[in-house]
Amino acid sequence: MTADGAAGAVRLRELGWRPFFAAQLDSNDAAGTMPARVMAVHRGKIAVAGADGDWLIPPHIAQPPGTTPAAAEENHPAVGDWLLIDAATLQIARILTRASLFKRRAPGRGRRLQLIAANIDTLFIVASCNEDFSVARLERYLVLAREVGVTPVIVLTKIDLAARPEDFAAAARAMQPGLAVELVNAKDPASVARLARRCGPGETVALLGSSGVGKSTMINSLRGSADLLTQEVRKGDGTGRHTTTVREMYRLAAGGWLLDTPGMRELQLAETAEGLAEVFDEFVLAALDCRFTNCSHGGEPGCAVQAGVAAGMLDPARLERWRKLTAEDAANTAGQSARKRSPRPLAAAPSPDPDD
Repeated sequence: MTADGAAGAVRLRELGWRPFFAAQLDSNDAAGTMPARVMAVHRGKIAVAGADGDWLIPPHIAQPPGTTPAAAEENHPAVGDWLLIDAATLQIARILTRASLFKRRAPGRGRRLQLIAANIDTLFIVASCNEDFSVARLERYLVLAREVGVTPVIVLTKIDLAARPEDFAAAARAMQPGLAVELVNAKDPASVARLARRCGPGETVALLGSSGVGKSTMINSLRGSADLLTQEVRKGDGTGRHTTTVREMYRLAAGGWLLDTPGMRELQLAETAEGLAEVFDEFVLAALDCRFTNCSHGGEPGCAVQAGVAAGMLDPARLERWRKLTAEDAANTAGQSARKRSPRPLAAAPSPDPDD
C-alpha cells in the first residue's frame, strides 16, 4: 500500500469504516468507485466524505429493476450512511447495507418514510431536569434504540437548574436494569467531557430529544466551539424551539462523531415488538402465565399481569404505558403493512402525544 493509500485507509477508519462495510465490496462493483460517508443532509444536496476528500453531491440514486415501493423508500441516503460513489462523476452507485437505521413515518397524508440516521453506535437520549422531563417519552426513545440494536445512554441536562437532579436520574434508571444514565451541565465542558469516552475514534453517537433540552449547547461544549445556534427555553412549559435545521455529523476531539437531529416530540412506534419486549420485559414474562393467550391485561380473568400489579410486584402506571405503546405499535405496523400492499397512499393516523 502506498503512503497515500495508507493515509486514505486511516481517514476511512476515522470516518467509521469497519469490516462490516468493507465486506460488502466485491468484484461486481464498477471500477472507479469509492466509499464515502454521508456527513450532512441538506435540501437537494448531501455532504459526503471519503478517503480523498469532501464533496457536496446530489442525493439521487437509480433504483434497481424490480425494487418494491417499500424498498425504494429506504433506498435514499441518510446521514451516517456509507455510499459507493463514482470517483469521476460523484454519482451514487449504491448504499451499503446499514448496521442500524432510525426512521419514522412523516405526518400527513401519504405517510412518507423519513430516514433519520444510519450506522449509529450509541444513542444519547437527552432530557432536561425540568418540566420537560417525561418517562413516557424516554421509554419511547428507548424502545427505538433497543429495536435497532443501538446502545442507549440517558443524558440528563440542566442539572445546574434543578434542586434534586438525582431524583430525575433515579426515575430514568428505573426504566430498565443496567441502563446508563449521565447527569451533565451542558454549558460546562468539564461536565460534558465524560460523555466523550463513549465516542472514541470512528465511533458515531446520535442525539435524540425534544427541543430545548440543551442538545446544541452540549455539542458546543463537546466541540469546544459556539458554532451552533441555541435558543432560550419558553417560560412556563420548559420547552424550546428547534435550533437544528439539518441532520449533520460533528467531529469530536476524542476522534468520534456526534450526530444531531432536529428535536422530535412525536415519534411513533411501528415494527418495534422486540424493542418493546426488551424495555418492558417484566410484563412480557408475567404475561406468559395469563390464562388466555390473547389477554389484553385489562379486566380478563386469570390475568397474571394484573395479579402482579395487585401483589405490588408490577408498576400499574408503567403497565398502562406498555399497553399504550404496544397498541400503538400494533396499529402502526398493521397500517404500514396495508400501505405496502396498496398502490395509493393511506390517510395518516392521528399522532399520539408521547407525554401521555
